[in-house]
Amino acid sequence: MLCFENLLEKAQSLKMETCTIPGCNRSVSKPGHKLCYEHWKTENPKTSILSEDIPKPVIRTTSKTILATASTTAVSSLLSATKIAERLGLSRNKVNPLLAELGLIDKVPNGWKPTRLGLSFGAVQKHDEKTDQHYILWSDTILSNQIFVEALCKVDDGAGEEQSSPQNPKKVDFREKFKAGDYRTKDGHWVRSKAELSVDDWLYTENIVHAYERKLPVEEEVYCDFYIPSGKVYVEYWGYEQDPEYSARKQEKQRIYRKYDFNLIELYDEHIKSLDDCLPQMLRSFGIVLG
Repeated sequence: MLCFENLLEKAQSLKMETCTIPGCNRSVSKPGHKLCYEHWKTENPKTSILSEDIPKPVIRTTSKTILATASTTAVSSLLSATKIAERLGLSRNKVNPLLAELGLIDKVPNGWKPTRLGLSFGAVQKHDEKTDQHYILWSDTILSNQIFVEALCKVDDGAGEEQSSPQNPKKVDFREKFKAGDYRTKDGHWVRSKAELSVDDWLYTENIVHAYERKLPVEEEVYCDFYIPSGKVYVEYWGYEQDPEYSARKQEKQRIYRKYDFNLIELYDEHIKSLDDCLPQMLRSFGIVLG
């Protein structure tokens, strides 16, 4: 706390004017004032403490203030779909539909809501009370999520499906082992078996948009046989049950589908023989109704 002598010394160093009270040669309390500190204190008994003497309020940190600060900090690092589009060089109108196709968000009557998978990617649900619109912000870590960026860019440029053909050879991997030959579908896909040919042609004939061998948007290296964006449905045809390695791989893929709670249709040989009877019902269970 500054004492009177210190204030006087400070005033003298600043060459302040003297008090206007007759006989008082003290300097005024502050530049522009007409009274010295003592006379000013006499004239203002209710506010006799200088601003320098007023103790600063003590701000007590509580769990609520910590959470509020953390929330404010977190929001500042969250990205909207528009910001993601800017960072990745995509059209701003494409991001949310692409995120929906990847199974990260769902369209609702008044906006968008994150799926379980979307939440695992850092989605944060927000609501605009003025417009009653639901929207989603994303942790900026999503831009460094290789799975997300690769999947998003593949869907955007139309390269989301892997196609194998003599002109476009694929890398040899586990799936190549079960390649029975190249079969070209009605929509130009190259598939591995007559069963997959039947499924692909059936989807094409029924005007159901689909991708072939789309990589699942997960850390594991897993590819589905078919992906139907309209219902976020994955379709698997299990056709090599007699092979022990294939059976082990099948069980692992089924585990991953369960882990991420993906919509899955599983087809076996008996289904291939009657796609017109079984597939419409299977698709209907995921909200896909044939026209």
